Amino acid sequence: MPYFIAIANQKGGVAKTTTTVSLGGALAQSGKEVLLIDLDPQSDLTLSLGVSPGKARHAITDVLFNWATPASVSRETKVSGLDLIPSNPEMELAERFLPIRKNFEHILRNALDNAPLNYDFVIFDCPPALGAITTNALNAAQMLIIPTLPEFFSVHALRNVLGAYRRVRNKSNQNLVYRVLITMQDIRNRIHRDLSVQLKDNFSTSIFNTVIQIDTKLRESSVAGLPITHYNPQSRSADQYMALAAELIQNVQETIQQPARQSLL
Repeated sequence: MPYFIAIANQKGGVAKTTTTVSLGGALAQSGKEVLLIDLDPQSDLTLSLGVSPGKARHAITDVLFNWATPASVSRETKVSGLDLIPSNPEMELAERFLPIRKNFEHILRNALDNAPLNYDFVIFDCPPALGAITTNALNAAQMLIIPTLPEFFSVHALRNVLGAYRRVRNKSNQNLVYRVLITMQDIRNRIHRDLSVQLKDNFSTSIFNTVIQIDTKLRESSVAGLPITHYNPQSRSADQYMALAAELIQNVQETIQQPARQSLL
């Protein structure tokens, strides 16, 4: 069975999609079979892997609205071991019409449960909102990764994401755990350094040791339609996402061996 991960934050511009594609590439580089699912109507993940959303005839909307199986709409990418279920313009309707459906919070989870996938990891790239789409992802996931910049407004927004996490965990997904990931850190910036220390102190075991620093190569990789691990394997960002993948794999193994008892802060 795959391990399901939702990457979400209510705030945009925190490297959510960059983390999805880069972590996916790093896991694939580590020998894992990975499926990325683009749940964002903006379709940035789809674009980042070289697929035009307007030309994606089969997309995650077919799973959410038309009862297609995830396997039937997935496609290979340029990276061996990394597959994609793209988003397309129809995702704009999801936030409006999903809540009309009975038990809408579990549509994605039921689709995945009813059609098992042969992957080690399935990663959801969520929209910058905490509505019906993100709720579906949180109910389907075993881990929530929250990318955050070490800046005041980004750190402040964490409370809303953690509020959504608590609601889902209390109501319907008791095994969901979370990890905070510091992204786009500028080590030359004193505020970035200070807030990074505060985040690690406050979140303790619920934050990744790996920190993703700011790197223009990440933007270039999106234009090239490749994860940073395959666009520029020698770059600092590639090394950091490979380190994140290794840390994640270790976290998952520990979680599976000893069911999480993460307290609701």
